[in-house]
Amino acid sequence: MDDQKRRDAGMNVRRKVLGNAWVDKSVANRNAFNTDFQDLITRYAWGEIWTRPHFDERTRRVLVIGTMVALGQWDEFRLHVRAALAEGGFTPDDIKEILLQQAIYCGVPAANHAVKEASAIVQELGLLKT
Repeated sequence: MDDQKRRDAGMNVRRKVLGNAWVDKSVANRNAFNTDFQDLITRYAWGEIWTRPHFDERTRRVLVIGTMVALGQWDEFRLHVRAALAEGGFTPDDIKEILLQQAIYCGVPAANHAVKEASAIVQELGLLKT
């Protein structure tokens, strides 16, 4: 696949996973400093990795959310939790199960923070059960 095909495929997947509003905002915020980075992640993270046939989109979402907990990358964690709930067909219970699993493998402090962050998103999206 050449770079343009990879870029196009990546942009399609990126829009599907994160939603048009998020991607449109990201594209609108491009500038001379970050354009090359945006192109890199579109071609490689989205166009090369997310388009691979072995894992489905749901599995890739679970992997990313769990990895962001493990790394403590809370901006990316919030982005992917929100996208999973709003665009990916995930339920709050799906996110809860990921976080329970991560509590064992990443530690309770990381999972505790993840629960706090995810709870705010669930509430913001009006998905919190009473």
